[in-house]
Amino acid sequence: MTRVLSKSVLGFTMASLLVGCGATNLVSTPIENIDTTPLKISDLSDAEKRNWGHLDLVSDTIPGMSVDKAYAEIIKNKKGETVIVAVLDSGMDLEHEDLDGVLWTNKDEKPGDGIDNDKNGYIDDIHGYNFLGDSYNEQLEVARIVRLKLGDAALQSKAKAEVEGEYNKALQQKQQYEQIFQAVKNADAAVKKELGKESYNAKDLASIKSTDPNMQQNVGILTQMLTYEDSIPEVMEQIEEGINYFSDQANYNYNVDFNGREIVGDDPYDINDTDYGDGNPQSRSKDESHGTHVAGIIAAERNNGLGANGVANNVQIMSIRAVPNGDEYDKDIALGIRYAVDNGAKIINGSFGKSYSPNAQWVYDAIKYAADKDVLFVHAAGNSGEDLDDPANPNFPNDQVNNGPEMSDNVITVGALAPKYGSEMVATFSNYGKVNVDVFAPGDEIYSTMPGDEYDFQGGTSMAAPAVAGVAALIRSQYPKLTAPQVKKIILESGLTPRAKVILAGDSAKTGNLEEISKAGTMVNAYNALIMADKVASGKLKL
Repeated sequence: MTRVLSKSVLGFTMASLLVGCGATNLVSTPIENIDTTPLKISDLSDAEKRNWGHLDLVSDTIPGMSVDKAYAEIIKNKKGETVIVAVLDSGMDLEHEDLDGVLWTNKDEKPGDGIDNDKNGYIDDIHGYNFLGDSYNEQLEVARIVRLKLGDAALQSKAKAEVEGEYNKALQQKQQYEQIFQAVKNADAAVKKELGKESYNAKDLASIKSTDPNMQQNVGILTQMLTYEDSIPEVMEQIEEGINYFSDQANYNYNVDFNGREIVGDDPYDINDTDYGDGNPQSRSKDESHGTHVAGIIAAERNNGLGANGVANNVQIMSIRAVPNGDEYDKDIALGIRYAVDNGAKIINGSFGKSYSPNAQWVYDAIKYAADKDVLFVHAAGNSGEDLDDPANPNFPNDQVNNGPEMSDNVITVGALAPKYGSEMVATFSNYGKVNVDVFAPGDEIYSTMPGDEYDFQGGTSMAAPAVAGVAALIRSQYPKLTAPQVKKIILESGLTPRAKVILAGDSAKTGNLEEISKAGTMVNAYNALIMADKVASGKLKL
């Protein structure tokens, strides 16, 4: 479906560049606020919903990355070189129908023999490595600070107050969600009986003219619920997700008596204790879906008739299981980065983050190691709707300390866009920051792979980062001589720069344009990035 911009004034955010012999122009950006009727996800066709992040702003008025346009007009049948992208995340479904053909395989290792055949320090690491062993549910780092008495007295006091407050809040929220779920369930059953059918809509509810106060209350509850989702089963699914989320917070994340690491058997605060984990980064359950979803955004097999298309072709995904259902450990992240670098990854996607990092220097050193080896690290900005430039809102890992100069030039931090160009195009949950967030990319309501050969929508900056990692993989595949810093600069400088003021954190009183809330002030655009990459690679453009 093609839409016409409500204001047709278009302008260029940079000089128009030509590439090759085909006179391909950079996409231009609408420079006026076209947000007279904001586009919502419900306005899209099913095909657009599943693929909106790949669409084109100018032709579709959807703030995608022009991926489909890039394939149709630039990449076409150009194969490029294979690029290894490490997904440093929860485990992956290595047998997924849309991912099994793009897995990195360590050909120097013999599966299942219990021997480190390639002498890389890791046994049976066929498709990556698992730094979590059999653990998954975990505390947040702030709860570990309380449990293990990490840091000084001031840090422990701050952590204790936060944990107690959040733990009690989680219990209250869990109870409220359970009450809502029961009320909706009872109302649903009563209305089905009243209507004599198993499915109904808002019009059906409005047709009920009962004088029974209980039935009137049931209709009122369900009518309100249908303002949140299109059907009551979808509402109940969302409520159940809320119950599970707050249950996890109370049972694991903020529970100071829980120790999810015990089963692993290592000391997670000793960087020299490296004899742990195993060579199987397979996800352990359907609930462990994050890594699978992220991997699909980067590299789900394209145009194979299955559920989703990844951004990049000619990619091999290296799975590194290091992010639990809670906060990741600094040691696992540092060793995971080094594993990826040492085993051939050219891009690492890190869709994780936390507010406390007792051993942040281990991760900083690993990022610098990656920089020395010309490896790009793409990181999610986080989902708290906060300004990361405010010292009160840290998000680890980052590439500088106290808003100072970058310690390395190989990190891209990504905020999330929603599929509605104009004032609401920055996802309500996305963090932002002129210093700490580099660019924005599609991250809300993203359709991708899920464990068990399934597919679903998820949202977060966790989804925006792999979109950018996919664009980086396209560039490194087509132009393998470009360095990680060059790829970073191309992605930042080739994006579109909308002039619209955007609402931040869903608060209409807080607004700014992308140039005020990110370093580059741009929306990542694969089409433009490949044009610019060609110019840089051929020596026609200096960054």
